[in-house]
Amino acid sequence: MATLKCATLCRSFRKMIFLLFCISLSCIPFYSSAKSNGRPIIGVLAQEVYSPKPSKTAYIAASYVKFLESAGARVVPVMINQTLEEYKTLFNSINGILYPGGDVSIISSGYERAAKIFYELAIEANKRGDYFPVWGTCLGFEQLTYLTSEKTILTSTNTSGVPLPLNFTDETKDSRMFKGFPAELMKDLVSEPLTENSHRWSLSVLTYNTNEELKKFYKVLSTNTDGKIEFVSTVEACDYPIYGTQWHPEKNAFEWKRPYIPHSPSAVKTTFYMAEFFVSEARKNLHTFESEEGERKALIYNYSPVYTGPKSGFEQIYYF
Repeated sequence: MATLKCATLCRSFRKMIFLLFCISLSCIPFYSSAKSNGRPIIGVLAQEVYSPKPSKTAYIAASYVKFLESAGARVVPVMINQTLEEYKTLFNSINGILYPGGDVSIISSGYERAAKIFYELAIEANKRGDYFPVWGTCLGFEQLTYLTSEKTILTSTNTSGVPLPLNFTDETKDSRMFKGFPAELMKDLVSEPLTENSHRWSLSVLTYNTNEELKKFYKVLSTNTDGKIEFVSTVEACDYPIYGTQWHPEKNAFEWKRPYIPHSPSAVKTTFYMAEFFVSEARKNLHTFESEEGERKALIYNYSPVYTGPKSGFEQIYYF
């Protein structure tokens, strides 16, 4: 009799535990819906115009906007010369930031000041579990090396207008950036000149290997050479979602002015796989604008790109 009573109590207890478990599950959203942002908005940093005119003091090449939009993100221009509070408000509204290529100072410019503020905000946010990705292309890559090392450490290279294959390092196979790339495309990146380089300054492998700040912060995923100097061409941070390419993934699909930009199927796939990766990183961030009206006013849809014809290396430019 005692055994029967004990068995009955055990069954009742198990039923109660199962019921409580089901109730708790109903209160917890699935990871995919709770942790993935289906409406990512990414900031693209503007930079100074070389010869400013009224309403044309800063610009963003439209190819960077198309690059991000192609993978399902919307874009907000990050204007230069804003207040720290304005930048903090914007940081808490967007889901990542891209530092584009260009030709301004990485030591003292409106571009540098804004990049530094967002870099520091991103480091602080990621340390407290607020996932915020940062991407630097060409000048943006160089800016990241300066922000991390706090030194001018770049070397002059003969790499202005050169498509190159990538020399992948052993770090690539475990990288976040290339994890989703098809094996065939990875082979093409090694064997074909799919990455367009338009830079006069590079982070040499020798400098990277002798700079403790950079070595601790970044993994080198690929290198290249101009025939004399081996330089770092792709990095990702060890502990943060911070990424950099010395080459231009956005140009393959969206820029047509220069004959050395590759447009093969594999080159265009490279554009979209790189875009998809960074946008997927931005989807992990859950920042939102305080209001729909504020979001609408911030989006780059409020501006129209200008066709720049033979006057520029860009097909289209947004001016501010």
